[in-house]
Order: sequence, then structure tokens, then C-alpha cells
Amino acid sequence: MREELLRVIEKNSRIDLKELAVILGVEEIDVVNEMAAMESEGIICGYHTLIDWEKTSIEKVSALIEVRVTPQRGQGFDNIAERIYKYPEVHAVYLISGGYDLLIALEGKSLKEVSYFVSDKLAPLDSVLSTATHFILKKYKDHGTILARKYEDNREKVSP
Repeated sequence: MREELLRVIEKNSRIDLKELAVILGVEEIDVVNEMAAMESEGIICGYHTLIDWEKTSIEKVSALIEVRVTPQRGQGFDNIAERIYKYPEVHAVYLISGGYDLLIALEGKSLKEVSYFVSDKLAPLDSVLSTATHFILKKYKDHGTILARKYEDNREKVSP
């Protein structure tokens, strides 16, 4: 039940508990207890709402920053990752394979604000060797949800 429950709520965290119980073929109290257990175990870490900010009047700039760092003896990448994820601008930090060590997702109000964060807060950190900033120009799909619909030409066809 646990794995199926997680798959369902990952796609729709607002699903009604009664409906979830029906889908899983169990009692509602079993769903409530299982979710509470997974929350206390840290398996369920939070509930988020996916927002397409481009459809609002709020200005946001998203960026992915690749960071090459020097790992610390006995700590690896954990200490520098912790220093970075404590910044409120930072939405995610990942240890990655390839030419860089960390991938950071962050948001700011403008390109200048994101650039400032990288040049004045991130790049000067002791362990940081180099960074590469990639601004997100358009999101097509995020967290499994398609955001950009395919363009459909709705003009009337004119025949001779």
C-alpha cells in the first residue's frame, strides 16, 4: 500500500482521503495512519503547490547553477551543500555526476538579483572553484506536469 499511496499523492497531494482509500482498497483510517507514519519517518517531507508563474503578474527569474567545489576531508560535499541550501533564494541543491559537483536551482526577482547571488554570495565561498549559470527561459514540464501547451492554429481556413 505504501508505494502506491506515494505514487498517487505525488501527483495530487490534495486528493481527498476517502477517495485515496477507495483507490487503494483500504479503510480511510489506514491511509491516515500510513501517511502520519511516513511523515514522522521523513519519507513525506512536505506538500507543495506547482505554480506557473508566467501566468501571473509576479516577476520571477529561475536559474540552474552548476558549481565545482573542493570536497572537504571527512565531510565530502555535505558542508558546502548545507551552506548553500540555507540561502532563502535556493530552492534545491543536488550532488551530480559529470564536470560539476553541485546543481543549484534558485529564484530571484531579476537577472541582476540572480547574478548578484552567484557573484557575491556563491562564488566567494571557500570551497567553490567555479560556477556556470543557466537562466531558465521557459518551462515546458515541471514536476511531471506539462506547463506549455502545444500551439494550435485556430484561424479559419480560407479556400479559393
